[in-house]
Amino acid sequence: MTDLVNKLYRDKTLSKTEFVELINSGESVREDLRSLAQKLRYENYGNDIFIRGLIEFTNYCKQNCLYCGIRRDNKNCSRYRLTEEDIMSCCEEGYGLGFRTFVLQGGEDPYFTDDRLCEIITSIKNKYPDCALTLSIGEKSRESYQRYFECGADRYLLRHETASKEHYERLHPKNQRFESRIECLNYLKEIGYQVGCGFMVGSPYQTTENLAEDLLFIKKLNPQMVGIGPFIHHTDTEFKDFPDGTLEKTLLMLSIIRIMLPKVLLPATTALATIHPRGRELGIQAGANVVMPNLSPVSVRKKYQLYDNKVCTGEESAECIRCLNSRVESIGCKIAISRGDSKNIR
Repeated sequence: MTDLVNKLYRDKTLSKTEFVELINSGESVREDLRSLAQKLRYENYGNDIFIRGLIEFTNYCKQNCLYCGIRRDNKNCSRYRLTEEDIMSCCEEGYGLGFRTFVLQGGEDPYFTDDRLCEIITSIKNKYPDCALTLSIGEKSRESYQRYFECGADRYLLRHETASKEHYERLHPKNQRFESRIECLNYLKEIGYQVGCGFMVGSPYQTTENLAEDLLFIKKLNPQMVGIGPFIHHTDTEFKDFPDGTLEKTLLMLSIIRIMLPKVLLPATTALATIHPRGRELGIQAGANVVMPNLSPVSVRKKYQLYDNKVCTGEESAECIRCLNSRVESIGCKIAISRGDSKNIR
């Protein structure tokens, strides 16, 4: 292995200049990183791959992120909201299929007030006390995050998108502030959530230096989860003509993150499966140990289109988990029926 790979393995971080050099390395270095990441995943989690039941409960959003298909100003988006009964039905089906973590994900929808969200959180936790609940519903006040936590929410996924203020401002309208996103992540850590951050690989205007800054930010934050995936354009956004992120660079970043934070939970995302038919398997072989099948009703899955050509929008949940089982087993791993809490403690 090269000196840089050895240094990353030993110190669990590099300087910004060294990260840039590592990201720009050739195939042999990438293979070294992949092998090392797979080794560290096995040492910390064995061959267990954790499943999260994703419930996309609303595609209304007050925000206007320039890359997102459910952004407020996309008039071609067919909007929907699930009722509490719909959400509980998704959980019931998921629990029967072996899911022990549910992920409530949605746009920043003002309809779902804190009172409504707390009622849903309490209902899920009362009925499924052995399950973990993850929220992924964007920027809220510290008081709102505190209420959700006290009602039983265990984890919160809030992608930081980019650790560069300048880059952040090229991806969002002026009313969305980089400082607010970072402040929210700090609130979540202070309250006691298992926190997830993350970014898109290959997003518009992203540089290798930006990716190095993302790695340094993640190291400093020390989250329990890191969700990354390739940028994929959406035809109803102003970034519709930008090239998508690549499989190779996404796999590289997964491996680096696994080596940097060996005990972190690291998903092989749906976006990765969208750009390559074996994207999830390749992601696991690069160091990932989480997959997030969709438990949302089939009738609404195609409406939650953050990007074009999203996979698994027509499969029933049972069909999806059978497919995932066989895919995971084909690379020598197994689906774990457990909450799958992060070992990367604060």
